Amino acid sequence: MLTVKGLANELNLHLAAGEAAGEREVRWVHITELNDPTPWLSGGELLLTTGMQLDSADRQRRFVRLLAEREVAALGFGTGFDHGKLPKALVGEAESRGLPLFEVPYEMPFIAITEAAANRLVNEHYDVLSRGIAVNERLERLVLEGGGLDEIAREIAGAVGGSSVVLDGRGERLAHGGRRLPGDFVDGIKSEIAARGGAAAPFVPSPADVRGRALAHPVSPRGGEAEAWLVVMRRGGELGDFERMCVRQAAIVVALEMMREHVARDTERRLSGELLAAILSGRLGADDVRDRVSPFGIGERAAVLVFELADPSGAQATLEQALRAGNRQAIVATHPAGRRELLCAVVPHGEEDPVETAAAARTELEAAHGRVRAAASRPLPTERARHAFHEARCALEATAFVNGTAPEVASYRDLGAFTLLLSVQDAEALQLYCESVLGPIENSDERYAAELLRSLEAYIDRNGHWERAANDCYCHRHTLRYRIKRIEDLTGRDLGRANDRVEMWLALRAKELISS
Repeated sequence: MLTVKGLANELNLHLAAGEAAGEREVRWVHITELNDPTPWLSGGELLLTTGMQLDSADRQRRFVRLLAEREVAALGFGTGFDHGKLPKALVGEAESRGLPLFEVPYEMPFIAITEAAANRLVNEHYDVLSRGIAVNERLERLVLEGGGLDEIAREIAGAVGGSSVVLDGRGERLAHGGRRLPGDFVDGIKSEIAARGGAAAPFVPSPADVRGRALAHPVSPRGGEAEAWLVVMRRGGELGDFERMCVRQAAIVVALEMMREHVARDTERRLSGELLAAILSGRLGADDVRDRVSPFGIGERAAVLVFELADPSGAQATLEQALRAGNRQAIVATHPAGRRELLCAVVPHGEEDPVETAAAARTELEAAHGRVRAAASRPLPTERARHAFHEARCALEATAFVNGTAPEVASYRDLGAFTLLLSVQDAEALQLYCESVLGPIENSDERYAAELLRSLEAYIDRNGHWERAANDCYCHRHTLRYRIKRIEDLTGRDLGRANDRVEMWLALRAKELISS
C-alpha cells in the first residue's frame, strides 16, 4: 500500500504537518491551482499545488479546510514560485486539521512525484492482481476437485488472514473457514440479511468493532436475488484491495460450487427415484436390488420410511438433510401410492429403530413444511424392500382415520387388516380376490371403469363424506352419488354397510399391492 510517509521518504521529502496521519493511503496524485478543487476529488488523493492563488492567510486556511473535509490523503506544496517557503497559516491549519503537508522544492518537478507514485501504484496493483489470480486458481481447482464449500471457505479465510462463513439465504451456516465466527456476530449478519429483503449487494456489517475488517458479499448462482452470503472478517487491520478482490472472486467460486452441488443433488435424486421405482415395481431380482443399493451405503437389511405431506417433492431436500445430519445413509425419493405421492427413504438397518429415525425426520419436515404423517417398516432383507414399502404405506393407511390416538409414527403394529393382505405372498390369490370384488366394475365399461374405481376409493377414504370425496374427484356430489349407486348396482353390495365397505377397501388395497 502506498502511504504518504512512504512516498515522502522515497523522494527524500519531509512532512511539515500532519505527521500522525502519515500512514494514510495514497490512491492517486492530482495537480491543481484552483481555489477549490474538491468538486473534482473523491478522497485519498495526494494533491500538488504551487498555491499561485493562495495569496492570503484566509485563502490558505480555507484551502486546507476544504481538502481535509474531502479526506484528501496529503498536500504537497511547491515552493520557489509564488511562495518562497511554506506559509505559516497553511502549516498551522494543516496541523490542526491533521492533514499531512510537505514542501516540494523548486528543484523537484511535480512530474517526478507523479511518476514515482504511479510506478508504485501500478506495481502494487499488479501485485494485487497476481496474488488474486493465484488465489482464484486455487479456488477453481477446489471446485474441479470437488473440495466442497468447507474447503473453499478455508481457502478464502487463509487468503484474507481471518475467518469466513457461507450462509444460506435464511442466514443459516453452510460452511466456515478459519476461526469460527462468534454466534452473536453471525446472528447480527442474519438479521441484516433479512432486513435487506434479498437485495444482492455487498454490505459492511454494522458492529463498530468489525468496521473495516468485515464484508458480506452476496452469492447468486442463477443471478437475481442472493441465494447465499459469503462473510469474511480479518483478524487485524482493515480489508484492502487484495482482500476485497479475493472476496469477490470467492463469491463467484462459491456460486459455482453451489451450482455443481445442485446438479449433483438433482442427478442423485433422479437416480434415486428411478432406483426406488425399479425396486418397488418388482422389476429387479434379489441380487440386482442388493447390488443397486450398495453404493448408497445400504447393506443386507433395510427399512423403508414413508411420509405424507402437502409437497413431497419440495420436502425431499429437507429429508435428505435431516438424515445426513444424523449420519444416516439413505435412498430418498418420491413414489406414487394410489391417488397421492409419498416421500420415501430406504435406510440401512443399524442400532437405531426405524420408528425413531422416522420420528426425528418427521420433526424436521414439520418444522419446514407443515403437517406430516409418517410410518416406518420393520428392518427386512434388502431384497424385500418392496414388501417393506408396502408395510410402511399400509401402516400409514391403517392409521389415517384414527382420531386422537394415532401414533407419531405408524408401524407394523398398526397394520390391522392389512396384515392379512401383506401376508398373502401369492399374487394370483390376490388377483382372484380383486376380480371377485372389483371385477364387475372393471368389466362394465372400459372407458368409465377407472372413473368408478377412483370415485369408490375417494368415497371410502373420506369415510362416506360426500362433499370431500366429490372434491377429491373434481366432480359435483350428485355426480358422485350417481357413481356410487352405479357401483352398488354392478357389485350387488351396499356401501352403507360396514362389511361391504371393508371388503371393497381391502380389494382396492390388494389391487395396489398387485399393480405397484
